[in-house]
Amino acid sequence: MATVESLLAQIQGLSSSAGDLGLLLTHLKQADELLHNESTPLLPFLEQLDPTLHSLGYLYILVSLAVIAVCKRFKDHVLMLEAPMRGVAPLLEAVKKIRSSSEHLSTLHPDFLQLCLLAKCYKTGLSILEDNIFEVDQPRDFFLYCYYGGMICIGQKRFKKALELLHNVVTAPMSSINAIAVEAFKKYILVSLIHSGQFSTNLPKYTSSAAQRNLKTLCPPYVELANTCSSGKISELETYIQTNREKFDSDNNLGLVKQVVSSMYKKNIQRLTQTYLTLSLQDIANTVQLSSPKEAEMHVLQMIQDGEIYATINQKDGMVRFLEDPEQYKTCEMIECIDSSIQRIMTLSKKLTAMDEHISCDPLYLAKAGRERQRFDFDDFDPVPQKFNI
Repeated sequence: MATVESLLAQIQGLSSSAGDLGLLLTHLKQADELLHNESTPLLPFLEQLDPTLHSLGYLYILVSLAVIAVCKRFKDHVLMLEAPMRGVAPLLEAVKKIRSSSEHLSTLHPDFLQLCLLAKCYKTGLSILEDNIFEVDQPRDFFLYCYYGGMICIGQKRFKKALELLHNVVTAPMSSINAIAVEAFKKYILVSLIHSGQFSTNLPKYTSSAAQRNLKTLCPPYVELANTCSSGKISELETYIQTNREKFDSDNNLGLVKQVVSSMYKKNIQRLTQTYLTLSLQDIANTVQLSSPKEAEMHVLQMIQDGEIYATINQKDGMVRFLEDPEQYKTCEMIECIDSSIQRIMTLSKKLTAMDEHISCDPLYLAKAGRERQRFDFDDFDPVPQKFNI
């Protein structure tokens, strides 16, 4: 990949004749990713160019500097006007123009998702979130991208995708804890409870030590909420929520907390399908602590509609019959879905292999690996213990 220094040399060397300008323009277009990277310090190099002699290169770098700055000022302006909707379409186009590929996370991605979130244009935000990201310019951009993206998915009730994005924030490498990770962890707990009905307080081993040490201690009401949910008792959960209502409300998470209660009813009903083939609505209401058979019927119907359970309700005697999953995994749609998943996994596998090869050839990695090997070089040890005379 070209460096700013090499690009500067090309600008200075290919600005003398009209024939060289075409070649210079090609080099500049190939360096778009470098120029649009906000972390690249372009201003010092711009000062080394003479606008009268290097007009093409000078203008190209100047435009690259201006694009990101203008977009960010534009976002701030629409937020000041309290009209985030006005900025969604322009920033979407800017994101598409500025990124080098769909796998590249630019510095404008978080700004775009923030506007989508504030304008409640969740579907527009999802169009960007569907892309697989492998290239990140700045860690902060990644944190904000996943956090805002998770909130957009929550708005669309796509809790599985939201859980994935929030998980990325919580487990991302960090030398010290940050506010984004703390807020993401709170929502991560709530979305876990909504989606799966449980939350493990043990974070994955690849989570940074800073997150392992601090996140749980910084979010005690949410950790305790997860512990309360594990009992499966709705009354205890509602009592705990009422006690800590102000805290959840001040965090703007009260709506999610209420969804946790609703999801617990669903999880309790799902557990019944593993034990019973038929059950009356009255028994369901009593078991899952609903106020009436009518309320139980509403929950069951909604779960059937959402595909969370398979059942039929006999309106005459108020009996619910639980059924097996009718999916036989042999329809054309299912085969296409499975094939799509296989193709995606194969693509990801190739990408990981390429990244592994790239890291294996990186001089910094090789130098560090060499130092580590010297510390633990087993060739220095004799395979057989020596005998000592005492």
